[in-house]
Amino acid sequence: MKNIILAITSLLFCFSQLSLQAQTEAKPKLAFEETVVLADQSLEEVVTKKKAIGIGAGVAQGGEIIWQNAKGSSDVETGAPIKPTTIGRIASIVKPMTAVAIFQLYERGLIDLDASIKTYLPSYPHKEASKITVRHLLSHSSGIKAYKNNKERENKKHYDSIGAAMDRFSNRKLEAQPGKEFNYTSYGYVVLGAIIESASGMTYEDYMQKNVFDKADMQQTSVEDARKTYDNKTSFYHRSSNGKVKPAWHLDSSDRIPGGGFQTTVEDLLKFGMTLLNDELISRASLEMMMTDTGMKKEGNPYGMGWFLYGKNPQLGEVIGHTGGQAGCSSFMMILPESNAVVATIANTSGVGQEVAGITTGLFKMIYSKL
Repeated sequence: MKNIILAITSLLFCFSQLSLQAQTEAKPKLAFEETVVLADQSLEEVVTKKKAIGIGAGVAQGGEIIWQNAKGSSDVETGAPIKPTTIGRIASIVKPMTAVAIFQLYERGLIDLDASIKTYLPSYPHKEASKITVRHLLSHSSGIKAYKNNKERENKKHYDSIGAAMDRFSNRKLEAQPGKEFNYTSYGYVVLGAIIESASGMTYEDYMQKNVFDKADMQQTSVEDARKTYDNKTSFYHRSSNGKVKPAWHLDSSDRIPGGGFQTTVEDLLKFGMTLLNDELISRASLEMMMTDTGMKKEGNPYGMGWFLYGKNPQLGEVIGHTGGQAGCSSFMMILPESNAVVATIANTSGVGQEVAGITTGLFKMIYSKL
């Protein structure tokens, strides 16, 4: 089990340390058809080399999906093929969606980014809660700790509400003083979910459905309930450090919904990105605020508010995105505002972060071919 946790940690590290050099080196411009062949081959290779059971990816540009495909299986036992429309986990890619919801409420004057969280959650029990602001939560500088141990990371207990999940950690000692250090934590985004409920008067799930999923036509996106079965949903697998792939452990993500508890498809991730770039979810000014380096993250790629910041590609412009890794999931979504493009990759296998990152950045060739 320790190796599994180390593999997840390595996955997140790999994603967050994504090489800017690999993105910014000048690349020869290929014909679109050539880039499609390369993309198909990259998916096929991951499966034939038995690194992932199933993997899908897609590219949207100019408000349209220009390519999507998937290779492998959604279930080893049945042999059912995986598709770009197969439902899977996305883990921490939920965070930018939660951040978008916060900015929607900010634009409506219902949330002040620099207000104490006690403004919206007066009963939040931590003695230093008044020092934590919404902005701190968005930028992972609140001081709230991550999972305290492997058992907590692999949570199997079901929580019936965000408030119940928040009770697990809300009175724990802070990792650092608010606003002083970058400490990545899904729990901080759980608090953001509670703030969304307080400011909007809706449950987090209902708010996201009405104001994000419906607006982006994300028909296959929802909060995952580990107690239920779903049509068109993949099974989950894990690739260990010794290269063996087996069914992933059971995970109930109800303890981290606003930070990593959604299920969706490659196609719906592309729709989210396209709707965001069309300024239909938040204003461009708000997106630019989210893309601004807070200066808190001192190593690896910087972090804004809800997004990793991957620098400027000489052909395609600024690149932002987020990664995800949890039981049965390795995922990556990148958004290129200046190129009006979105790329997304989801594997139903954890422990394949390098492969997912390589496929996602490799799809930049396809975007460039269209310019």
